[in-house]
This record gives sequence, C-alpha cells and structure tokens, in this order.
Amino acid sequence: MIARPHFFFGSWSSANKAAAPGHRRVSSDRKTASGGVKPRAAGAHPNDEILTWRATATRSKVVLMLITAGLGVVWVKAFWLQHVNVEQWQKRAENRFERVRDLSAARGRLLDRNGEVLAVSISEYRVGLVPRLFDPGHPRVSDLAGILGVSPTELRRRAQTAKGFFYMSSGLDLGAADKVRALKLPGVELEQEFRRYYPHGPAFANLVGFTDLKDQGQEGLEFAFNSRLQGKPGVERVVVDRQNRVFDKKTFDPASPGQDLRLSFDAGIQAIAYSAAEQALAQHQAKSVSVVVVDSRTGEVLAMANAPSFDPNQRSRLDPNRVRNRAATDTFEPGSTIKPFTIAAALDAKVVSPGTNFSTDPGRLVIDGRTIRDTKLLGTLTVSEILEKSSNVGTIRVAQKVPSDAFYQKLRASGFGEPSQIRLPAEPAGRLRPWQSWAAVDKAVVSFGHGMSVSLVQLAGAYTVFARDGDRVGLSLSPVSGPVVGQPVFTPETARAVRRMLERAAGPEGTGPKARIVGFRVAGKTGTAHKPEAGGYAKARYLSSFVGLVPADQPRYVIAVAVDEPAAGRHFGGEVAAPVFAQVAGESLRRMQMSPDPTVRVVPALMLVEEGT
Repeated sequence: MIARPHFFFGSWSSANKAAAPGHRRVSSDRKTASGGVKPRAAGAHPNDEILTWRATATRSKVVLMLITAGLGVVWVKAFWLQHVNVEQWQKRAENRFERVRDLSAARGRLLDRNGEVLAVSISEYRVGLVPRLFDPGHPRVSDLAGILGVSPTELRRRAQTAKGFFYMSSGLDLGAADKVRALKLPGVELEQEFRRYYPHGPAFANLVGFTDLKDQGQEGLEFAFNSRLQGKPGVERVVVDRQNRVFDKKTFDPASPGQDLRLSFDAGIQAIAYSAAEQALAQHQAKSVSVVVVDSRTGEVLAMANAPSFDPNQRSRLDPNRVRNRAATDTFEPGSTIKPFTIAAALDAKVVSPGTNFSTDPGRLVIDGRTIRDTKLLGTLTVSEILEKSSNVGTIRVAQKVPSDAFYQKLRASGFGEPSQIRLPAEPAGRLRPWQSWAAVDKAVVSFGHGMSVSLVQLAGAYTVFARDGDRVGLSLSPVSGPVVGQPVFTPETARAVRRMLERAAGPEGTGPKARIVGFRVAGKTGTAHKPEAGGYAKARYLSSFVGLVPADQPRYVIAVAVDEPAAGRHFGGEVAAPVFAQVAGESLRRMQMSPDPTVRVVPALMLVEEGT
C-alpha cells in the first residue's frame, strides 16, 4: 500500500535527484543525531517524495493560471468600461446618482424715489417627495405632516399613490424649512423659490402690478420692466447616494438676481392720493376714482392711485375689474378741462385778449343742427370770465376765431392724441381726429372737451404747459435730477395769463371753489362730461374731473382727479373731484414742508356755481 503523499512547496536537491534506484543515497533528513541512518517508515515507498514534488508543482501552475486569468478579466472589463461605450455607461451612472437642479434667481426690487421698497422677492421653499425612497411608515412622517399643514393620512396616501416625484407643499419660510431638514427623512427634498411681496398692498397695486407663479410680470410696472427685473436662473449638479443624500455639489452657472429699479414715485404722496380716492369712492358711490400727481419742474410722476384696488399679496379671489391702472389705461371725454387750451390757442394766435368780450345769450348755440347749451344764462363775458364760469357757448365763440389747423396743432403739441410715452402697459393714445375731417360742429365740441378722448395721465401731462410758462415736459417714471427743458407750446405770456384765469376758476366765483387750500394759491379747472353710449350720450352717467396747479404763483404740483359715474346725487367736477384735489394737494404740500402764504385765506363759498358740460 502506497502512503498518501503530503503536498507542500519545496525544492528537490541535486543529491536526491542522483539517488536513483541504482544509486541510493541516504538523505540528510534521515540521519540521526549520532550519525546513523533513521530507518524508513514502515510501508513507505521510495518514490513517495518524487510524487509529492510533482503534485505540488502542478498545483502551483494551476493557481498561477487562475490568478492570471482573473486579472485578465478585470483588465478587459476595465478597458471595456473606460474605452468602449463610455457615454452609455457614464449616462447610466449620472441617471442613478446625479441630479441637475435649477437655481432660482431673485427678482429685482422696485423702489420709490427715496429708496422705500414697493416690491421685493422673499426666499421661500417648497417640499418635494421621491416615492421610491420615502417610507410612509417612518415614525417622523407625522412630524413632517404637521410642518406642512396636512394630515399624516393624506401625506401617506399621496406618497403611496404617486408614480414619481411630486411637490407636496410650497411657501415654507426659512424656519419651517430648517425643521424639515432636521427630520432627515429619506426621499424628502427642499427647493428654494421666491415669492413676490408688496409692502404697500392696495395703494400701489394697480400701478406696480404683480407676477405669476413663474415670477414673470403680468401687470403694471412688473410687466413693463419685466426684462430688467427678472433674474437669470442658475444650474447646479449634485451627486447623491442610494439614500438620495447629497455628498457632492457643483454649480455650473450661478443664479444672478435681477436689477433693482428706482422709480419717480413718492410712497408717502401715493398713500395720500390712494386714501383720498378711497374716501371719494365711498362718499359718491362712484364706479372708480383716479388721482395723478406730477412734479411740474421735472415731469416726474409722484403718484398714480386708483380706487377700487386689490391686495397683490392676496390674489385668491382677484377681480379683473380692480386690476387695471385706470389712470393710464382708461380714456374719457375730458369736458371743460380742455377749455384752457382753447383759450390759450386763441391768445397765442392773437385773435383775442383776456379782456375781449363775447355774448353768450341766449345761453345756447345751434351748429349744424345740434344745440349746445350753457347750464345757465351768463350774458356777456370776457375771455377770462368765460373760463372762470366755464361757458360752453363763450368757449365755442372763442374757438371760432382760431384757424382749425392752428387749434389742432396746439392740442397735439400739448400731448393729446398720442401716448404719454411713460411705458405703462396698454397705455392708449387717446382720440383726436385730424382737423381736415372736422365739420363746424366737430370743432365746436372739441373746444369744450367732447368729440375727443384722453387718459388722466395725458391730461396731467398736458397741464404742465400752464405750470411751466408754456413749455410741456415729458412725463417720467424714473427720478430726474434738476430742472428739465420742455417743448415750447404756448408763449410764456399766454401761459401766465391762462394760469391767472385758472386761479379765478378755482376761486369763490369760479366753478371749483372746493379746490382751495388754506395758505396756498390754487389754480385749476373743473370738468363734467356726459359719458358716451350707443347713439349719443347718457343722460345720467358722468365723468367728473378736476386738474389743478399748486401753488399757483410758483407751481410745483400738477394734480389731476377723475371720478367715474358718481351716483350719490352730485356729479359736477367742482362738487366731487375738486375736494379730492384739495385733500391731496394740502397733505402733499405739508409733507414736503412747503411754507404757506399767511395772506391766503379760504372763505367757505356761499354757493357752488354750476359749470358747463
């Protein structure tokens, strides 16, 4: 029986190799310590040691071949991954572990002339869920539901039924977002977003406008200057692990905030104008009230208020009728507020003087079969008195002395029939037909503000010609430094003469005594126009207005007021619009700390003199 060989690694000496069966040699490992030879184990074959060596050598070769083959497989796989179909494998890795996120950009702020914030973007967060990573049974799900303001049942239901990533909530402030992060729930993601906030609420709402859910301007200045206000979104790449935890982040393109925009408006004067408009709206049960305040020195628009308005921070039930900026978008027939331009055109043409007399008897005038009346018999009036008493008949007789083309050119030069160019959305040009198409009656009705249409902004801009000694300055929504050179329309002598007439029109004997202010001289003109309707004019629907200059001796402000369809029993501009002017002008002058003239006293009028239409 041959004994089982012992497998071990070792070397076979040349001496042992020589010890063939015919030349046996005792191995040194069989020698005893005394020099004798250790006897061979019983049953051991003399070739056992040779077999052991051969088996060991074969095993070593097999192991070496297996190791080499394994390394070869690894090398081939590495080469395949790194050099063959690289894009495919890289894309798979990116899909599993990389995320590309859009970085929201803050929208630029809207500021008033003094740096007060009118609109600003506030950082908020929205919460998204990845259903395949989210565990509805996690013990902290109830805490998450409490932060988000939903029931745990609803949160679990949505997570279990959703087929992919979805947003669970939005509008979280920084504190709530930190609480969500602290929960460390797998599958819950936070993304930053921005919400537009309007500190002045309804006072500026129609003017400033608002943005949509994508932070794009939809109305007002937000829409008009959207390209300047909107920021540039950025892009961020993040690498996540199997638990969707971010462990590497790299920003490819950082977000850039939008530009801040400083405006010409004065938040304090705007608040005054809006408050006065709201009071007049309620007092006269009007459809709407609008107020525009312009700095006549520079053309800066200081206020543009409308009532009714809306709260741009709460738009869940937004009424479209409250959104538009009526002061800039709505047109109306200006009525008697055009009469100063008719008088000025005649004075500039030197066909009349302030003291020229005209008979208005018998209080009516028939032109091309149409009868035009005054509200009462006024007899013979000077040109100054025609404006003071607001006589329609007298104004027509003055206009008839002015060539139609010259009259038309003066109206156009004053800004009528063209937009004011202040870049507000949907701003109309108004209507002023070319003089070549005028019949006799057309020229007559245009002379007292019918047969044409204007916006309140246009009307306020046009009156700067009387505040600035005959030149008209373009309106601006941006701050203007220093006095501005305007475009000449009337001679300085004509402008000053008309301003004195307007001061009489706002006096005790004129049509606008309720526009007067204690301590300041006031010049202005009332207007009351029947509203057009199909086939003619409505008998009981009016647009009442007043445009004034204050202080009259050195005009600083032009203030225009329009009251649409007053329905509380009074409708003349001197009754419903002039008091609004007085309130806005008085408070604005006090705000600007302008010194009053102690010699100016306001005595209550014993009787309101009715004006022409």
